Amino acid sequence: MQLTSVIAIYVLFWVTAAFIILPIGIRNHHESGVKMVKGQSDGAPVNFRPLRVLLLTTLLATAMFGLFYLNYVYGWISMDTIDFFNSRERMQDV
Repeated sequence: MQLTSVIAIYVLFWVTAAFIILPIGIRNHHESGVKMVKGQSDGAPVNFRPLRVLLLTTLLATAMFGLFYLNYVYGWISMDTIDFFNSRERMQDV
């Protein structure tokens, strides 16, 4: 696998992990019992910690990419493994 492919795939895993991590542990003003500032959105988070989000996102993305790369190297799950409807055989018959 080329380095550019590794970087691109890792970035995709990182963005996916960010969307998974972002809502974890976030509380709004109603849930925390904190008074809102005038003009503030109802759903604005009270306790957003960007460094924590970056760290957890990087850890999760690295673990997911590690599993992906190990599968790429050792071939644990292949197209033949997940081809439940024998579509590869049907495509060769055409």
